[in-house]
Amino acid sequence: MADVATSAQPPARMNARLARKLQRFAAVIVVGTLSGVAVGLTRSGSEPTSLVAGATYGLVLGFLLGAVELFLLEDWDWLNRLSFLVNLAVRSAIYAAIIIGIQLLQPGERVAGAPLSASFGDFWSGVAYGAGVSVLVNLGFSIANLIGPRAFMNFVTGRYHTPVEEDRFVLFVDIAGSTGLAERLGGIGIHRFLDRTFRLLTQSVVDYRGEVLNYVGDEIIVTWPERQGAVDCRPLRCFVAMRIALRKAASQFEREFGAVPQIRGSLHFGSVIVGEIGDVKRAIVFNGDVMNTAARLEELSRKVAGGFLASRAAMARFAAPPPFPLSDLGTLPIRGRVDGIEVVGIGAAA
Repeated sequence: MADVATSAQPPARMNARLARKLQRFAAVIVVGTLSGVAVGLTRSGSEPTSLVAGATYGLVLGFLLGAVELFLLEDWDWLNRLSFLVNLAVRSAIYAAIIIGIQLLQPGERVAGAPLSASFGDFWSGVAYGAGVSVLVNLGFSIANLIGPRAFMNFVTGRYHTPVEEDRFVLFVDIAGSTGLAERLGGIGIHRFLDRTFRLLTQSVVDYRGEVLNYVGDEIIVTWPERQGAVDCRPLRCFVAMRIALRKAASQFEREFGAVPQIRGSLHFGSVIVGEIGDVKRAIVFNGDVMNTAARLEELSRKVAGGFLASRAAMARFAAPPPFPLSDLGTLPIRGRVDGIEVVGIGAAA
């Protein structure tokens, strides 16, 4: 137990999360500054004053909006629980207030040594600009949160418009006993229970650079490309971190629902076909034997101590030894495979 707790301790996770936020923060500042320079070029060509003013506006906007988004709004759980339109309206109002405030202070003109504008028309044009930019930017953020940031970028870039084959880790996580809970809590109650559980589990997915592929009933499916997943045994650490997070939230779940979620899981590795599918409601889907095998391993995990199975194929792809002891379970029979599959498990303590 001590080994597992040490390998997935909260300070390490917090430091990793902060480091990623700082990386994104730096990227936002750079993009904001370059965007400001581009705006300056379109307005007055290569005139130095215009370029300095544009770069200053971009730098200040990138710094303030990035700081508010990454270190404030992302951590407001109540905001993320609002409906799409209400969330969009609240975020847009905050962005608009910041943008309008910056335009009133006119930092670009002050730094560049240009004359300050006192025109009433310029003020209202600035208000319109701030409102428009804030709505567009937050519409993008809201859509990305709705379908997933990586899926959003993949749609925008067209990465999977033509199907491709990729080697990926696939982690299936199932909430045990959800059928009995549904009977006791009722339809709305079990939905709230699953929503609260999935929100908590997703934090571990983000911490360990995973990608939520889908929520299916009482299951969450997470994937990693081979290069990202092989680092530091991230899929294994992610599952253990999920259990630690649920254990820490046990008292809260007990008070609200009278039950604490328990999870089972399975991990497999192999080639999957990834591509867009559908017309009116397009989606990026994963197909291949690895998906079926991972699902069947999850079914078998219900019958083993520790409630988790990982294939030897997945274990062989890790760049470092597992951070906690594993038990060799040999070859288990599995539907669809004549010769079965070699698996390992983790102890109940992990």
